[in-house]
Amino acid sequence: MFLFYAALFSLLLALILFWQSGRLRRAAGLPGGRVIYTDTRSWSEVEKPLYDPALSLIGKPDYLIEQNGRIIPVEVKSGPAPRAPYDSHIYQLAAYCLLVEKTMGKRPPYGVLHYTNRDFAIDYTPALESALLDLLAEIRRDERRADVPRSHSSPARCARCGFREICEQKA
Repeated sequence: MFLFYAALFSLLLALILFWQSGRLRRAAGLPGGRVIYTDTRSWSEVEKPLYDPALSLIGKPDYLIEQNGRIIPVEVKSGPAPRAPYDSHIYQLAAYCLLVEKTMGKRPPYGVLHYTNRDFAIDYTPALESALLDLLAEIRRDERRADVPRSHSSPARCARCGFREICEQKA
């Protein structure tokens, strides 16, 4: 009789833990699959960044999920979702897709932007990859210029900018 109750208790505990793990995965915005990389200290030691020397591109996605032989990058944002993802967030996710392809040899079909209240699956299309490579080339050109004009007219963006103290164009 004791073995029956011990087995029943073990089964119930396993079901509770399985339910809890699914709840935590959904809360983190992770698609189904196996977590193969994480940049969140809460799970484990932070992984080595992904790096492509040809592009001088380096990045650390929050998660990489292996799903049916595909690798899906997930970027977690701390705030609520905008109506549509910001271009900067899309390009950040696209950079992770590119780095996954270059470092792991598998092209992600999409990546996930996870906000506190909503997720966006962003297709990693040839058009998005091309736009990302154009943006990287523009950034490299601007690195060599002495004077680069501000790319916006938003005082709110200026107020949060890390270069505000040295910027001569701040609003």
